Amino acid sequence: MRIVTVRRISQIFFLVVFLWFCVAATLGAAWWQLRGWPINWLLDLDPLTSLATVLATGALFATLAWSLLAIGLTLFLGRFFCGFACPLGTINQATGWLARRRLHQHGRVEANRHRPAQAWKYYFLAFFLALAGMGSVQTGLIDPLPLLHRSVNLALLPLADNGLGVLSGEPRFYASAWLIGVVFLAVVGLNLALPRFFCRFICPLGALFGLLGRFSPWRIGKTGGKCGDCRTCEEYCEGACRPSGTIIIGECVMCMNCLDRCPASRITFAGLPSAAGEAGLPDLSRRGFIVAGSGVLLASLWGVGGLAGAGRDAGLIRPPGALDEDRFLARCIRCGQCMRVCPANIIHPALLEAGVQGLWTPAINYRLSRSGCQPNCIACGQVCPTAAIRPLSLDEKHGLGDFAAQGPIRMGTAFVDRGRCLPWAMDRPCLVCHELCPVSPKAIFTRTVFETIRDGQGLPARALRSEAEVDTALPAGVNLASGDYYVRPTGQSEAALRRITGRSGARLILERPLAVDGRPIYHGVRVDIVVRLSRPFVDAARCVGCGMCEHECPVSGRRAIRVYSENESRSRSGRLLI
Repeated sequence: MRIVTVRRISQIFFLVVFLWFCVAATLGAAWWQLRGWPINWLLDLDPLTSLATVLATGALFATLAWSLLAIGLTLFLGRFFCGFACPLGTINQATGWLARRRLHQHGRVEANRHRPAQAWKYYFLAFFLALAGMGSVQTGLIDPLPLLHRSVNLALLPLADNGLGVLSGEPRFYASAWLIGVVFLAVVGLNLALPRFFCRFICPLGALFGLLGRFSPWRIGKTGGKCGDCRTCEEYCEGACRPSGTIIIGECVMCMNCLDRCPASRITFAGLPSAAGEAGLPDLSRRGFIVAGSGVLLASLWGVGGLAGAGRDAGLIRPPGALDEDRFLARCIRCGQCMRVCPANIIHPALLEAGVQGLWTPAINYRLSRSGCQPNCIACGQVCPTAAIRPLSLDEKHGLGDFAAQGPIRMGTAFVDRGRCLPWAMDRPCLVCHELCPVSPKAIFTRTVFETIRDGQGLPARALRSEAEVDTALPAGVNLASGDYYVRPTGQSEAALRRITGRSGARLILERPLAVDGRPIYHGVRVDIVVRLSRPFVDAARCVGCGMCEHECPVSGRRAIRVYSENESRSRSGRLLI
């Protein structure tokens, strides 16, 4: 079997496995949905994630030890991951191949010419490692594996959810998914300009593999210093590594096209240096690394930017089990796994709620969700590849058993906005938040008051047994027969209230006859129309910030009850599962 055929089979296999893991991350009852699958296996192979989290935290999360396998094979074979395993590399290579099919040989050779700008990815690598060394892991922004997971999970699969309903029973929405989709289309679209543009010029993981692969004993090389002028090898080279001359070992992505297509069989893969000469890496400038080192300064500026502590956005809610903000940003790689697996669709990619360094990290959005945080769901912590969201048990989430002393996990506390709440601001009856609060005893309780409605005071009426006929126009736009409205003689106490049970024109049907001092009235009288209001209050000692109240609040737009980060419990746990 030709080596190129082996490479293509490997690429298809890893791409299918990647897509399978993304699809399996949809929580559900179907056999193919999440049932303990190792859906983070490809992310665990990523040595850039491991290196960045080690620099930021000083510890290696257990499952990331798989990356040592990728490092070991790279040290021995070179950048095999880029050519044989990387799913984004496969997509880029396929797109570039389609784009250059109509080019003549000279055009293909020119497209694959080595360019000095290929050194940029090494500067990107240095920049992100400098940030990680200061405690801020940002590699997930352009690391190909988190980037592709994020793009597929949040931008592509929701299209299938909404259009076909196969992967998820209900449509899914993600804040800023359009921006994630635009970035992905840009990464793929750049291959129309140059093949594997992202891999050659931007990819920091490729740069790390290039640094490791330059020391590999087995490499692509030439068996002789001279050959013809066919330049077939450069016509099909995916890494633009100059296979016809002094090959740049760190840039070879192991596509094996040169080995397969050389008409004179002068290119080989062996444990010998290339007879035409070798260079380890592209020409790297000291100035470039000085600029890349600005990541240290940038991370320091983030620290004094006023986004933490007292200046933090109180509306930023993290998923249950999230570490405190500093350690969370030192681990989160923005892969989108927690967002995809959440059955309530409450976890969304943040924009600037957490500052620039929190871009696309998971944040809670109760308004775009299907419900609040479901009480018996702990899925997000089970799929996080770096334990930025640590795994929880149901007992720990609810504060039961061994965790009774510390109480339940609190995501925040709900606050009632009295300027928008219907019973407070509009004198309109509403009990939605109280009824749907899942905490027992309920964290949302009510206090009942009776208020005279507008244009409902001192109305002339005739009392007719269990009816009262009002001699003036009744207030419009009010459903007086809803069971929350009452009639009482003007000037009487609440003991004289009579519930309105029905209405026929100007005649109001009451549950009992009107009375003054206990004596029924059967003549003309002035009455007030009163509404019973159950005004909500929040018991902060019981509220866990699940957001059921915010999601179900009938006030459109900015809800009348909203969850803020006060009283969150994510900072109190010092445990890290390493």
